[in-house]
Amino acid sequence: MEPTWSTLAWQGIAVFLTLAVFSFLYKDNPFYKFAERLWVGVATGYWTMLLYHQGFSDKVLMPIFQQHKWYYLIPVALGFVMWFRLSPKLGWLSRYALGFYVGISTGIFIPLAFKTAVFLQVEGTIRPVSGLAEGINFTLALLGVIFALTYFFFSKPHKGVLGVMSKAGIYTLMVGFGAGFGLTVMGRVALLVQRVIFMRDWFVDLFGKAF
Repeated sequence: MEPTWSTLAWQGIAVFLTLAVFSFLYKDNPFYKFAERLWVGVATGYWTMLLYHQGFSDKVLMPIFQQHKWYYLIPVALGFVMWFRLSPKLGWLSRYALGFYVGISTGIFIPLAFKTAVFLQVEGTIRPVSGLAEGINFTLALLGVIFALTYFFFSKPHKGVLGVMSKAGIYTLMVGFGAGFGLTVMGRVALLVQRVIFMRDWFVDLFGKAF
């Protein structure tokens, strides 16, 4: 479908803001500052309204006044007490709400962290395998885990076999860090490519519409 002039105008604003952000690669300038402050303002307004509707209206106002769940007033009171932290004299009241929040969060996230970071990792090193390729991948992953853990074993000097395993653990960690960094770079490059394609398509549609 052929784009309209109004669509091209809105897309032109997006192209201008994209180029304004990219202009920071040359040096700091008023165009970049304008785009930066515009983005911060729009994002602040968007997330403020989103948090209001999803975090306050849907979870506080509707349950209390429409569903008559009056026990929701307890977390509301705890949240209100948190604001006393801004008061030099009544700031101690916020410690009760903060302690309650820390206690609940600890009880929820510690079992979750153990499951994802310990139990599932251990399960991945003892699972059955089928096939030569899967066996090779499993063996490499298992050796990588053992070598990486050996590097953090400081009860004995890293000499002899332990030293070799420790050095292999360093290489394993470097491979992991490199893969993570490469994935991050690829994600950023993918965003850049999308913006370049968007601007290219806009210029093509604009000249095609004009001529």
